[in-house]
Amino acid sequence: MPINNNHFYMKHGVRQMVTDLSWKVGGEQGEGIESTGEIFSLSLFRLGYHVSTYRHFMSLIKGGHTNYKVRVTSDERSHHGDDLHILIAFDQMTIDYNFHELSDGAVLIYDAAIKNATVPEGKNVHAIAIPLTAIAKESGSPIMKNMVAIGAIAAVLRLKPADFQSYLEDKFSSKGTSIVESNMVAMQRGFDFYMENNPVHLELPPRPAKIDHNRLFISGNQATSLGAIAAGCRVNAQYPITPATEVMYGFVKYFPQLGGAVVQVEDEIAAVNFVIGASYAGSRAITATSGPGVSLMLEAIGLAGISETGIVIVDVQRSGPSTGLPTKTEQSDVNSNMYGSHGEIPRIVLTPRNVSECFYFTAEAFNLAEKYQCPVIVATDLYMGMNSQTISGLDLSRVHHERGKLVTDEYLASLEKGEFHRFADVEDGISPRALPGQKNGRHVAMGNEHDEVGLEIEDQAMRIQQMNKRARKLKNFKGIEGAAYTGPENPEVLVVGFGSTVGVIDEAVAKLKGEGVNVGHLQVARLLPFPTEEIAPLLNKARKVVVTEINSTGQLAQQIKQYVGGHDKIENCLKYDGDPFTVKEIFNRIKEVI
Repeated sequence: MPINNNHFYMKHGVRQMVTDLSWKVGGEQGEGIESTGEIFSLSLFRLGYHVSTYRHFMSLIKGGHTNYKVRVTSDERSHHGDDLHILIAFDQMTIDYNFHELSDGAVLIYDAAIKNATVPEGKNVHAIAIPLTAIAKESGSPIMKNMVAIGAIAAVLRLKPADFQSYLEDKFSSKGTSIVESNMVAMQRGFDFYMENNPVHLELPPRPAKIDHNRLFISGNQATSLGAIAAGCRVNAQYPITPATEVMYGFVKYFPQLGGAVVQVEDEIAAVNFVIGASYAGSRAITATSGPGVSLMLEAIGLAGISETGIVIVDVQRSGPSTGLPTKTEQSDVNSNMYGSHGEIPRIVLTPRNVSECFYFTAEAFNLAEKYQCPVIVATDLYMGMNSQTISGLDLSRVHHERGKLVTDEYLASLEKGEFHRFADVEDGISPRALPGQKNGRHVAMGNEHDEVGLEIEDQAMRIQQMNKRARKLKNFKGIEGAAYTGPENPEVLVVGFGSTVGVIDEAVAKLKGEGVNVGHLQVARLLPFPTEEIAPLLNKARKVVVTEINSTGQLAQQIKQYVGGHDKIENCLKYDGDPFTVKEIFNRIKEVI
């Protein structure tokens, strides 16, 4: 019995090929939802599949609804998918909250322990009650109901419990072989119960013919910390904040082996000032935060700008304002990242488009910070930062170290005392710099306006000179590309996005092309310096431009109008309820405006 064009239902031996499969587990926070998702996703990754995930959770330690979605595909994707083919429900709320996502012919497995369980009508769904809690108790502990569920899912997908054993051994071996064995027993019992009582099975997509053993299953936050480490960063000063704390965890894990230092400070103001101090002293340093933390850092960002100290800040954006929705995604820090701070300073703002670019862009951010001697902000978001996916192996040969105009001891020794001008009015606006401790260098960098030596001034002519000098830094910017385009040479419809929306836009665009729409996709990778040259030619050719972003005011669209124009042809495609876009939402919005 066919389910849809992309999936497969099997009963009594009837089979149909699939291209991808989406699976979700849900329940209360504290019930092991995340560990269940990790076991399933990592085990499928180890079997050779491409996997992408989405964690939906609340700002609670225990209670409230949480779920973990896993998409399994034959090729690499960066979106967790619209459809849902399998749902495991540990409580009634999971059924109520997620039932609408289930595709025709999907499998719903729910715990028979749910009192008065209710399954909505109106969908062709195979609702199957399994005594998950009861079987777990028989296996030794009710907390192992997630392993019973994994066993049942293995049966649904014609996998074997042994397919999950290697990950379980890695996860639980430190707790003793008895823990691994008890979890395997619980999983086997879940598998056996399903095979004995339920004939419904779904088909996994074909495994890739060739498995790249260099591939990784990694989140944006993990890639960010690895990128910084590869760049030579050895100082992380940070105040824990969702969704950026995992960046710090990466440094905590690896810095002890590398001689690095992690400083958990009292607030984000202290964090950015630590980074300014370490960077000024010659170390490569980083802090990671989210929107509320960026707000607290704005004055210090100005200090980095006027003192011409290159620093790197990672903003893993979340829903605001204020505390907002701290565990939900958004792209609403565009304006604060581009312009936040009193006064005017040059800065660079990068927006990685996928997990791999979190690594490469963060590594390159340190080169740009030292080359242009200004703040560099790497703006990701919760969706990309906290969710893992399969990526190709990271190419370390692409990472290089460029320290900019750093003067040598020999050069300084050739100067008289006081002759070195740290803030010299040079043609490109980037003055040579010395590190504290270098003889004959200049080691004062203040927040006041200053002369070329670095002494405080209120002279109008010198003020103008220094402002103009700093403003020239990015006039001839060379670095990370501003945007990347895929599509026809003369698109009738141009879809523009930035950051993590690249995967979902790609799939929406492919669907539009399938209906004969002449459509192209431009994904912005750099907000400052703004990529006017990359955007303008395509915008001028297109009849309609649809700017897709996760905020309520169309902040990227506003920047395009300011830097490029096209007010009469730009349409917004916006979402700001805390969840990432679905393919259907973007597809439908584009159909509306064309």
